Amino acid sequence: MGTASPVVKIVAVGGTTRPNSSTEKALRQVLNAAEALGASGLLFSGADIDLPMYQPGIADRCERTVRLLEALREADGVIIGSPGYHGGVSGLVKNVLDYTEDLRSDSRCYLDGRAVGCIGTGAGWQGAGSALTGLRAIVHALRGWNTPIGLTVNTAEPAFDDEGRWIDPKLADQSALMAEQIMRFAWQSRALAAAGGAPAALAE
Repeated sequence: MGTASPVVKIVAVGGTTRPNSSTEKALRQVLNAAEALGASGLLFSGADIDLPMYQPGIADRCERTVRLLEALREADGVIIGSPGYHGGVSGLVKNVLDYTEDLRSDSRCYLDGRAVGCIGTGAGWQGAGSALTGLRAIVHALRGWNTPIGLTVNTAEPAFDDEGRWIDPKLADQSALMAEQIMRFAWQSRALAAAGGAPAALAE
């Protein structure tokens, strides 16, 4: 009898300290799409990411930080979302990502070996695009594999219905594609590892 494959774990992180922000809704939509493909999803937003300012060399970590870092450590794929603040990523989200320095000594340091989908939101396309560009640069620095598709959400236009679902079917399609790319990378990485190889770029 064959052994069932381990569940793919996807962690979504970002948004603002305000519960149910537009960025959090966008993260949920991609995470829901990944779960529909069989993933086990975990979302960190709102109070979950309201962490003390990161300080290098300080070993003490609050319970929220430990929980987030353990989830990222075990993740097979990651989704990151940030609102655009003054031409870039919000300080809140950047602070969360700075804590990944605690993963530097792991066998998979930082976000290595994981596909990462990035979402930028903003009250206009310029802010959303700047946030997305900033996130993709950070993911690259953290050794993650950016998914070919990234999402920009203009919150100056109606984006979500009363249930938090996409109004625009194009955004729904893009969310599904991002989830598929993250999942496919995770499956391929596991297959390569089982065969004695190393994770490779997402095949298109």
